[in-house]
Order: sequence, then structure tokens, then C-alpha cells
Amino acid sequence: MGLTTAKSAAEKRLPIREVNPVELLGPNDTNLKLIENHLEVSLFLRGDELVVRGDESKLALIENIIVEMMAVLSRKKFLDKDDVLTIIRLNQSGKSSLGETGLDSVILFTRSEVIKPRTAGQERYFAAAGKYEMVFGLGPAGTGKTYMAVAFAISALKNREVKKIILTRPAVEAGERLGFLPGDLREKVDPYLAPLYDALFDMMPHDKVRLFMDQKTIEVVPLAYMRGRTLDNAYIILDEAQNTTPMQMKMFLTRMGVNSKIIITGDPTQIDLPKHEESGLLQAVRILKDVEGIAFVEFDDSDIVRHKLVRRIINAYDRPIGT
Repeated sequence: MGLTTAKSAAEKRLPIREVNPVELLGPNDTNLKLIENHLEVSLFLRGDELVVRGDESKLALIENIIVEMMAVLSRKKFLDKDDVLTIIRLNQSGKSSLGETGLDSVILFTRSEVIKPRTAGQERYFAAAGKYEMVFGLGPAGTGKTYMAVAFAISALKNREVKKIILTRPAVEAGERLGFLPGDLREKVDPYLAPLYDALFDMMPHDKVRLFMDQKTIEVVPLAYMRGRTLDNAYIILDEAQNTTPMQMKMFLTRMGVNSKIIITGDPTQIDLPKHEESGLLQAVRILKDVEGIAFVEFDDSDIVRHKLVRRIINAYDRPIGT
């Protein structure tokens, strides 16, 4: 497959009998070609072994990469280009994607990193998302509620567990009415949805996100656009749910169709509704707390993964003035 250079004096044989070699190597051996091109080695299949030829100093690195590719394939049942590139880059930088907790904690492989829980609250969130059909993620800013929910959804789409992703949040409850903002409807709405776009573009190539959005495989829409829809085979995320009214929340919760999952995120301390209006999130938590099939995961300041000042700021605001 690859050319053996004068420098490629060593050879190593790696057993791959635990996985389907066609799935490991990729269509037309594309996965192996990625390794060859990035690390200047030669790889080819001999029976149930993968033969690696190249500089001796690279053989241990190649073995780690192949082992992690096999682990990902065993867990996800398929292996794509982004997975392989991430494994290569992490191993080149001395960071194993397996880590201390192993691949069972990996949510998503992106082009540049592995997304996995980083705090105890995020571990609970990840576990709940895998077990329950509806999960409420409640807690302060910076705890990864939205970011991880988007990762859950993209992972489910890549693993063919769902056919589409719907990301939504209330658009007008934070103090401004759309009618008073400049621009057409999309220009008015997009600023409210920017955090969802940010998460998508951070985890997937921009052209792939645009393609999926054009195909309606991924939709980023204001909450009002959810009315009247029934969503089957979808991963649905409601962000900033503390700013829904009770009527909006009930409308959203009843959009759930066959083979769909719902994640609702919100910060109960950041409600922007008029004072006389009850938050649909708080009401839903109260009403649904004992409903089977729904999980509630609460984050606290120990789960904040943004800049260290964010935790200090939130703690300062939580303290009574003068204390």
C-alpha cells in the first residue's frame, strides 16, 4: 500500500481478529491511507494481521492508534474519517483518546479532540442521556449543559440512532421583541440561536453542518416553530428552557415522537420572563419529577468548565451583598 523508505527498517504485526478488517481499514483502505500519509509508514493486511513497516520509533505510536481504532469500532460499530484523524492527532500529541476512564466515556470524536465528561455532574448527565428518553439538565452557566447535549445529538446521528437533530430555544423572552429588531426573520432570530450554531460548528466541519441544514437533517429553530409538529426518529434539544412559559413547555414536551430523545437545559436562576409569568421549566420539574422515563440532572459550581473566573463570578452573585 504505502512505499517503504530506506528509513523504514522495522516491522511489526498487529492482530486484528477482534474486528471486521474491512470496517477497520475503511472503504478502499482510506483509514490506513490516513495513517500512512500522516506518519510516513506502510501498512498492509496479511490474513488476520496488520503489518506495519517504518521507522522503529513510530511503531509503538502506530500500535496505539490501531488499538484505539479497534476500540472505537467495537463500541460504535463503525469508524469514520473524523474518528481516525482525531485518534492520530491525539496520539501524536501524546494524549490517548482512551484516557483513564476508557472509551466508554467518549461522547464524540471531532477533528481536533475527544468530547467526554470532565466533571462529576457531566458524568451523571452522560449516563442519564444514555439511559433515559428525556433528560433535564439544570444548573448554572458554564457547566456544559448545552455543549454536551449537542454532542449527544451529533453522536446519535453519526451512530444512526436517529435521523435528524432539532435544536431550539425561546427567541423573544429575554427583553427584546423580534418586530423591533432590524433585518428579515432569519436575521432577527439567528442571534438568539447563536450558541447552538457555535456548538455545531465546533464539533463538525462547517460545510457538513451547512449540508445537513440544507437537507433538514439538522434544524436550528425558534421554539415557536415547534408548534404543530410531531418529531419521530429525532434528537431534540430545548436550550434556555427557564425562559419558556408553562404553555410553551407543554407544547414542546408533547412534540416527542416515536424513537425520539429530548434534552431540556436551563438555569433556574437566570429567568428573563416577566415577574408575573411562571417559568415553564420550573413548573415542568415540579410536575414531572416522578414520571418514569425522565431524568433530572443538577449541576453546581463544581461542574463549571469555562474560565476559572466564571465560577468565582457565579459564587459572588449567589452571596448576599455585603457578606
